Amino acid sequence: MKALISIDYTNDFIATDGALTTGKAGQSIENAMVNLTKTFIEQGEFVVFAIDAHKADDNYHPENRLFPPHNIIGTQGQELYGLLKQLYIQNQTNPQVYWLNKRHYSAFSGTDLDIRLRERNITEIHLTGVCTDICVLHTAVDAYNLNYKIVIHQSAVASFDSIGHEWTLKHFQNTLGATIV
Repeated sequence: MKALISIDYTNDFIATDGALTTGKAGQSIENAMVNLTKTFIEQGEFVVFAIDAHKADDNYHPENRLFPPHNIIGTQGQELYGLLKQLYIQNQTNPQVYWLNKRHYSAFSGTDLDIRLRERNITEIHLTGVCTDICVLHTAVDAYNLNYKIVIHQSAVASFDSIGHEWTLKHFQNTLGATIV
């Protein structure tokens, strides 16, 4: 069984005026993100929207030292970007579609993602979203350590750091044994 994990495709990471935007790089993968998500939903596969979720007053989170405030729970910045938002709204009552607030880079860190995947006998995860070299990478490393087969959709990952993006694609394949499609 397989699942799609859609990581952080939100206004704060994608919109031109987002708090921590990938800009054109993130915007350029929108069609691939939407098409992959539609395909997984239509095939009855498990689709997880793993979304960065921060509190405005969390002064202890390590990201606060590295990045400006972003993806504050309940704000427009944390909402899905563009057509992916509409697709989620249309399918949010589907039991195979799951919204997962995450507090750390990895979608596995401090969440119930591993349990949800294992209860569905999922052994293969397909990763999409942003940032390739931060949240997608950390999710992939944790997935590798949990013995999941990893598939990265190159047309559906992006970063604000093009060098980091390219390095990470090689790292996925050469170090984590991921399949790049």
